[in-house]
Amino acid sequence: MIPPLKPGASLMPVDGPFIETARLILRPWRESDIAANTAMLADPDAARFITPDSKAVTTALGGWRNAAVIAGHFALHGFTMFAVEEKSSGRYVGRVGPWSPPEWPGFEVGWGIAREHWGKGYASEGAAAAMDYAFDVLGWDDVIHCIHVDNAASQGVAKKLGSRNLRRVSMPVPYENEPVDAWGQARAEWKRSHQRARLMGTFLDS
Repeated sequence: MIPPLKPGASLMPVDGPFIETARLILRPWRESDIAANTAMLADPDAARFITPDSKAVTTALGGWRNAAVIAGHFALHGFTMFAVEEKSSGRYVGRVGPWSPPEWPGFEVGWGIAREHWGKGYASEGAAAAMDYAFDVLGWDDVIHCIHVDNAASQGVAKKLGSRNLRRVSMPVPYENEPVDAWGQARAEWKRSHQRARLMGTFLDS
């Protein structure tokens, strides 16, 4: 996809941030992630709660646009959802991390995991690391998770993180007709509850 470079030319380096957990690497996006992200979004069940129209992405251009928007959020705002890589295999797992485009109801840590990695606890493991990053590096005072009322799996992840259902939220176009709740917690709650230590023993259970 990238055209050949002229002799002596080089692409702008992307050297971080990188976050490692026990089983995952959260890192900047690469061109090689586009196809895997598109494959994840082509699965109707995986796409249902993480695409704007709740429909599967069926074209390479649609998948590219999705990845470009997420990667571009970093260029515009200095943070974005990380591409998540499985340490043991180097495979793309999904995306997890901070997110707050215009008209969003708050500073979010969100997640989307490819179907083949469901049930491994990767959403909880990656989101816990992203919560640390949001509070400790970005300096956020509060974090929310925008979760559709029918998305029981993500509600379970939020509970495991120690978050609670705070309120029904109004979402921007094209999400405005979807019933979405803001789950979340404040920095003090995250630190006080020692969720990170407790979570280490529960990642493999879900």
